[in-house]
Amino acid sequence: MTDVWDDTDTDADQIGGRLARRQDLPAERIVIGSVMNRPELIDELVDVVDPVDFTLEQHAWVWYAVDELRNEMVVGTAGISPFAISTRLQAMRASGRMPCVPLDAVTLSNLYGEGVGLHAEHSAARVAEIAEANRLISLGIQAQQIGMAADFDRDTAIAAAQAALDGVVRDNQHNTPGTLGDLLPFVFQRAVTPPDLSNRIPTGIRDLDELTGGFAPRRLIIVGARPGVGKTTLANTFVRASAVNNKIPTLFVSLEMGREELALCIVSAEAGVALHHLDKGNCTDTDMQKLHGVSDRLAEAPLHLDDTPHVTMAHLRNLIRTLIRKIGLRYVVIDYLQLAQAPKAESRQVAVSQMSRMLKLMAKEFDIPIVVLAQLNRGSEQRSDKRPTIADLRESGSIEQDADIVILLHRPDMYEPESPRAGECDLIVDKHRGGARTTITVGAQMHYARLVDMAADFTEREAA
Repeated sequence: MTDVWDDTDTDADQIGGRLARRQDLPAERIVIGSVMNRPELIDELVDVVDPVDFTLEQHAWVWYAVDELRNEMVVGTAGISPFAISTRLQAMRASGRMPCVPLDAVTLSNLYGEGVGLHAEHSAARVAEIAEANRLISLGIQAQQIGMAADFDRDTAIAAAQAALDGVVRDNQHNTPGTLGDLLPFVFQRAVTPPDLSNRIPTGIRDLDELTGGFAPRRLIIVGARPGVGKTTLANTFVRASAVNNKIPTLFVSLEMGREELALCIVSAEAGVALHHLDKGNCTDTDMQKLHGVSDRLAEAPLHLDDTPHVTMAHLRNLIRTLIRKIGLRYVVIDYLQLAQAPKAESRQVAVSQMSRMLKLMAKEFDIPIVVLAQLNRGSEQRSDKRPTIADLRESGSIEQDADIVILLHRPDMYEPESPRAGECDLIVDKHRGGARTTITVGAQMHYARLVDMAADFTEREAA
């Protein structure tokens, strides 16, 4: 049987009788000969192929030599002569820059002749494709070696393999910086185009939407609170607003509650049926009517619940990538940061900081907003007003630095049951990159597992 990697135009190194590396030397020769004839082609081909893609090291050094010479001399219509290139290669070798023996003058002359009148871009694309295959082959060999190692560490190994897999295909479109002038049309368009569901995620809290315009792609939003204040309840509000009310594909990752428990909270909040009635099976006929009334909307909501225990950043990254491909995922909510399985580090603070940085990079890479719940330390409980600050983020490290928005939760009636503000929750926007810091007060309907806009505030706005 012919090996699946075997091509009629492919030479290859062999390991145990199987192909270890692919080559297309004719394509490489066409590319090199073409840039020798027309050095300006380098500017066009650099977005297609990289010199490190050549499987023959000497070919890469011919590319480097041509690139240097074209910037030092006036190149005629006949390109750069094989003699000039040979002289430069010998100088590179003599200076110690070039680790391999350069191609001789005869071979360079033959390359020069092969590059006349041929389509270099097609051959460059072929060389790049072969390079991707070789990187994939190398990754497979390395993965096998790591998997067989006696000191195999699951988290480190899988994360490294995932990162290496992402690097198999080189994304050249991001390599060239854009000028400010190139971005001005975008700025002017944004200036007169209010955000909508195509580029923002509604939060379900009217004043928070007005403040932020909704959560934008690439943003990392941290929601911090002490235990029992309402982090998960706010997360519940967020995912209902996105998935149930606006049909935005959403992932809710819970490291604390199971999927069934999450479903109870979401259904309770949406139907307005007391959570303890659902949990204890004490729903009345009226409750059941409410549940049936929202069942169709809930069933159609593109909300995916994940309760995988001991989630690692590698698992989360792979899950997000998979759902983006399968369902067009646009939004991720994680409950909560400190329960994720941290990478190995010299301290817990460093490990949590690494996770927050990874989450910020995921938000940028996948072009989605990521909301992460985080637990606060006891600092707020030592203050007379009990109000939290951003410094209370437990094992904060770089959390506040990585976050674009930090929202801290405070409920006065947790510390003063007879408080005149019973049933209220403050959303303290303590960091808002590109926007104002403020406090938004919402109604805390904890028996329905939801936070809602304040009715009084709504009446005042309607009257205005």
